[in-house]
Amino acid sequence: MVKALVLTGYGINCDYETKLAFELAGAEAKRVHINDIIAGEEKISDYNIIAFPGGFSYGDDLGSGRVLANKIKNARVNGEGLEKHIRKFIDDGNLIIGICNGFQALVKLGLLPAIGNKYFEQQASLIFNDSGKFEDRWVDLKVYENCIWTKEIEYISLPVRHGEGKFVASEDIIKKLFDKNLVACQYAGLLNEPTMEYPNNPNGSYEAIAAICDETGRIFGLMPHPEAFLFRENHPQWAFDKDSRNREGEKRTEEGDGLQIFRNAVDCFK
Repeated sequence: MVKALVLTGYGINCDYETKLAFELAGAEAKRVHINDIIAGEEKISDYNIIAFPGGFSYGDDLGSGRVLANKIKNARVNGEGLEKHIRKFIDDGNLIIGICNGFQALVKLGLLPAIGNKYFEQQASLIFNDSGKFEDRWVDLKVYENCIWTKEIEYISLPVRHGEGKFVASEDIIKKLFDKNLVACQYAGLLNEPTMEYPNNPNGSYEAIAAICDETGRIFGLMPHPEAFLFRENHPQWAFDKDSRNREGEKRTEEGDGLQIFRNAVDCFK
């Protein structure tokens, strides 16, 4: 059985939905408090997947995901840095996903994009939306099948719920993201093409970047919430048309579009 660890702790509030997503995808999922990992009561080596869910970890008091990232960087487990345990988890071929606040934490922890295999070195950030406000809306994404998590997905609609979702990096890092094919999703307009136009691009992210992966294709982070679209009824337009269709004109199934992301991860181990 594929085992998924769903991180929880102070301010993380999408852990139950993320746990359900992995269970629907066929995994055995468990919510694990960050303090239990640090105390050695739970071992990440017992799992195949680690999920950093959305929410407002530690209230985002020092910036989105910053405190959680710093806590992990400075934590010691049985006398060894937690970073060492995570690096072994990665080297063993396991998977990591960060959603919204979890994505922010992964970026500030340096697990994404980790260009040049430089894990735990921050190379980008996620900052306040250009709109200057919290954005809670559905967006369309152009998806690239360049990592394990995005296989068999071309376009997808998902909700965003964030105040600090603008992806930023130096020109050099942005260029390398595209050169190395590490941009996994971009905010898309009506013609299914990347857009910088608000509100299709809800935060002003550079080059419309909504999701990235590392060079292994096993670590994946995105601002939109796939765990919030597990069932057809989650979509705001499902009730207007019993024959509801997606962007490609295909009839929607009872399954929500977001579930495929989690299924891809579970199927990787199967």
